[in-house]
Amino acid sequence: MAYRIRPDAGFTKEFRNVATEQLNRAIAILEERPDGAHEAIHSFRKNLKRLRSLYRLVAREVPDFQAQENARLRDAAQSLSAIRDAAALIGTAQYLQQPARGPEESEALGRIVTILEGRRDWMADAESDLEQRLTETSDVLQQAIAALDTVSFDGGHRKNARMLSKSWRRTARKAKAALAACHGEASADDFHNLRKRTYDYRLYHGLLHDAWPSAMKAKSDAAKELVEDLGHIHDLAVLSELVEAEPQLFTRNDDLAHLLDAIIFRQQEDRRQALVKAETVFTDDPDEEAERIELLWLTAGR
Repeated sequence: MAYRIRPDAGFTKEFRNVATEQLNRAIAILEERPDGAHEAIHSFRKNLKRLRSLYRLVAREVPDFQAQENARLRDAAQSLSAIRDAAALIGTAQYLQQPARGPEESEALGRIVTILEGRRDWMADAESDLEQRLTETSDVLQQAIAALDTVSFDGGHRKNARMLSKSWRRTARKAKAALAACHGEASADDFHNLRKRTYDYRLYHGLLHDAWPSAMKAKSDAAKELVEDLGHIHDLAVLSELVEAEPQLFTRNDDLAHLLDAIIFRQQEDRRQALVKAETVFTDDPDEEAERIELLWLTAGR
């Protein structure tokens, strides 16, 4: 089953089916781990992000359920985040190395990659209770599946269309505000907030795809590309924070200088490109978009 809610089917059943599938996928990947524990954690966290976006879509209608389950999923993801975050830093250094501005910078960043790989490995060796936490997390996700029996949407198709319209408007407005905050002297947190809002916006286009398939796919693809760009910006900020938090890792001053210079240069370029894309993704008026979603949902569900 796709990550999608059909407008011509019962909303409660569709909602539960989508959520249950994401939870079952997360449990299966944690238990089977075809590519190892750390890749499994990466996939599991993506499943949980989709779920949390789904739950935000209905937050106004079922606020207690959303608050409870959002906290449950957030805590489950954080409990398994350390090693995956360490692995992501390696990818960030490799991202910097690929467009390196000369052989000296490339060689320096290559040594940084090696340092980060060593850090990941000794952190993994220290994770003596990882197996236990993986098992405990699977149990938590089973509880999340059981909680879905408590949620229902009984107001009818027109009320559900109105709910989706309001959620869409709220998300689009937040994205517009986040984009505005990214102009001028914006912080890393400003861009990270834009990334989170864009992630929801992109997934909502996927969830409601059947209301207008061609347009929803086109906008989803554009938002996905923006999310990826904003992800690089966030990862660069995290790598910069690591330099401040663990300076003892970087014993060669020249390598550290190359790293910091590459981070600053890449951040500036990525921010500029992301803002151009974001202006295109969020060009529509939130109120007009929300009205369109409500009308499309009503029409497609007849």
